[in-house]
Parts: sequence; structure tokens; C-alpha cells
Amino acid sequence: MITVMKFGGTSVGSAEALKRVANIVANKEGEKVVVVSAMSGITNFLVSVVDNPMTDLDGILDQFAEKHLSTAAQLFEGETLEEFRTEFEARMTGLRAAIDADRDDPFYGDAVVSQGERFSSLLLAYVLRSMGHRSVALTSEDAGIVAVGQPLSGSADLLNTATGMTMKVKPLLSMGVIPIITGFYGVNAQKKPLTFGRGGSDYSAAVVANAIDADMLEIWTDVDGFMSADPRIIPDAVKIDEMNFGEAAELAYFGAKVLHPRTIEPVRLKHIPLKVKNSFRPDEPGTLIHHLRKSKNELLRSVAAKTDLSIITISSAEIAYRPAMVARIIEKIAEINVIIYSISTSLSTVAFLVHNNDVKMTLRQLNGLSGGDIERIDVKNNVALICAVGDNLLDKCGVSGDIFSAVKEAEANVEMISEGASDVSLNFVVPMNKVVEVVKILHDKYIGVIE
Repeated sequence: MITVMKFGGTSVGSAEALKRVANIVANKEGEKVVVVSAMSGITNFLVSVVDNPMTDLDGILDQFAEKHLSTAAQLFEGETLEEFRTEFEARMTGLRAAIDADRDDPFYGDAVVSQGERFSSLLLAYVLRSMGHRSVALTSEDAGIVAVGQPLSGSADLLNTATGMTMKVKPLLSMGVIPIITGFYGVNAQKKPLTFGRGGSDYSAAVVANAIDADMLEIWTDVDGFMSADPRIIPDAVKIDEMNFGEAAELAYFGAKVLHPRTIEPVRLKHIPLKVKNSFRPDEPGTLIHHLRKSKNELLRSVAAKTDLSIITISSAEIAYRPAMVARIIEKIAEINVIIYSISTSLSTVAFLVHNNDVKMTLRQLNGLSGGDIERIDVKNNVALICAVGDNLLDKCGVSGDIFSAVKEAEANVEMISEGASDVSLNFVVPMNKVVEVVKILHDKYIGVIE
């Protein structure tokens, strides 16, 4: 049995955490491949280096090195520590070269912000070695993870990655070696690092599981699994023991921070089950996500909310009969990689739901459309998208009425609705100042204790 195990930044964020992770890995039966994020705080540090060019490169590197070397000094000693330092210095040379490279290179940011995983993977490999296990730290280049796409927003080439990993990773498993692979990025056709977006290490792990035909993907994080609602809003929210791929994907995309939403597709394609587990409470069973699950009778499984959004409404005469114009609008927004969370149309308007932070640059793009086709653009700020997830919602008679009765009870206006795009979710937009109350009412009314 082959298991891919992914550990996030907090799970590898200290010497104590790394020991805990190493024990989890060592106690896992069968063949295993590990994918890691950078130590907590490191990616943000590297992003700041990219965004704010500094003249004190030596100071930056010293600060980065101290974080990792102080951790290593707590974990290793003697010959093991010296061997670690040798490999560490080689990777520091690579980090210096990445920071000192041409900032005009479109992939400069990818090369710098992807450096953190190279060091956390090295630390974990050495911890496992110090425990008597054969382990090796592999970069995405070493492992054969192939990426395509635009800077800071890549995707994995699943077919070529499978070919590469079959040659480079699977032989290690047959020799009893535990590979520790860098998450977050792959390598493009120009042999340059290309990141998968923030939180992309979950996706990397799913790509690895797909490539080596794993029997299980485990995402180890700092929570027990998917919950029936955000515990910060609903203190008595309960853990969901089992979900299908569609439910998990909807919740992850629309607000649940347990899992990166792109994680689902690579494992869904090959029906590889996925478990979300807590590295700080490894005995907890977590949430199992797979292709099929036993259907239950409750109306909803979970309620998630994505906050700090805005509705941009574009008005133009009979826009519904001008699909080419709608296509041009979407294309303009796509040029700046703005995520559209929902779209609604009428005869003379089309409305897009975007993050508050993306409004200004979206308006700049739309103002660049030629021909005077747009009559007016309106913006409604500070709204929230609520995602109500349940099994086969479209087949349940009156479900919309039940859900919107809760919205009425909260005295909230529904600003946008998306129903029918997915058979497991109903999504709608309410004002930010009403989102907590709506979620509470929905949870109290329609989510019972999930067995």
C-alpha cells in the first residue's frame, strides 16, 4: 500500500513539531511518500523579499538561515549535524542565486517564494535518518513534478509528472527509502520553478498521489478535519467523518480553510481516497473524503462562508443577446487572474462576485474595453458568499425555500444566488453584517449531529 502524506507549515514549524511528524511518518505502515510545506512564516518572509527589494542581502540570508539552523541544532548533533550543514549550505547557495537573479524575469517570484520547501524537506529527511530510517529530500525538480501556466499560478501536467515520478520516485519506494518532496511548485518547460498559488502544497500532494497511483492521500494539518461550520462562528460545530469529493471541493472553494480547493481533482480522477488529519492529535480519525459515501437524511452537511467580497454589476442594453461582449468582459478579467466566485445575468446586466482587494484592478481592466458598449458599472462592497452543502440538494423538493426562510429570519437581503451549477451546494450572497447570523440559523435549523 502506498500512502502520500502531506504536512503543512505549522506541522513542520519547530523542532518539536518535526519530531512529531517524523514519528507519524515512521509509524505509518507500507510505502510512503511525504510532501511538505515551508516552515510556518517562511513563505510570507520570502514574499516580502520579492515585494520589497532590499539592499542588505546578507542580512536577509542570515535571518533565513538562523531560523533553520537553530531548529537543526535542537534536532541533531555531531556528524549528523555536520552532514546536514553541508547540504544546507548548498541550498543556501541556491537561495542566494534566486534572490540575486534578474527581477524582470516573469518567474523571478516563483523562484524565490518556492525556496522554503527545500529546507523543511531537508530537515524532515534528516530527522527520519537520525531515527534509523532511510530517507531522502527531493526537490520538485528531482522528483519530476512538471508545471504549466502563468507565473505564480501554475498547474501540474499530470501525464508528464506521472512519467517523471515513475522513473525518479517509485524506485526509491521499492528500496525502502522514504522520499520527502517539496510542495508548492513544479518545474516548467524552461526548467524554471512555477508555483501553484498560495496553499498549493495540498495540491502538490494530490498531484504526487495521482502520479504514483497511491492508495491513499493524507493531508495532515492543525485541525481535526472538515467541520459542519467554522467553529469560530459556531462553537458547537461538529466534525464531519465522511464526505464525497464534490462536497469537499465546494466547501474548500467557498470558505472552509481545511483544504486547498484544487486538491480534490487529481485524486478524484483516480478515485484515490483522501483523509484530513490533525498532526497535533494523530489518534483522531479525521475526515475521510472519497468517491462514494453513505447517504444521510439531513438537509445540510455543512455551511461555509467566504467574506470580504464585492459585486461588480455591468449594465449594457440587451447584454444577454451579445455573448461575444460577455466573453470579452470575462477575458479582460481573466487577464489579471482575478478569481470570480459567482456570475449572475439578466437581460441588460451581468454581475461578478470578486474579492474586495480585486475591485480596483478589475475596474481598471473593464474601463479599458473599447467601443462604448458598457453603459454603467456599479459596485456593491462588503458582501459575503454563503455555501450550503448537502447531499443531492437539487433532488430535494423545497430545499431552497427552507434555506431562504433562514435568511428571512435573519432579516438579510439575498444579493445573488447560484443554484444548479452543483448538485451538492446552494450558494448565495448576503451583506457582511448579516453573514454570522445567517450561518448560525442555518446550522441550528438544518444540521444535526453528524454520526
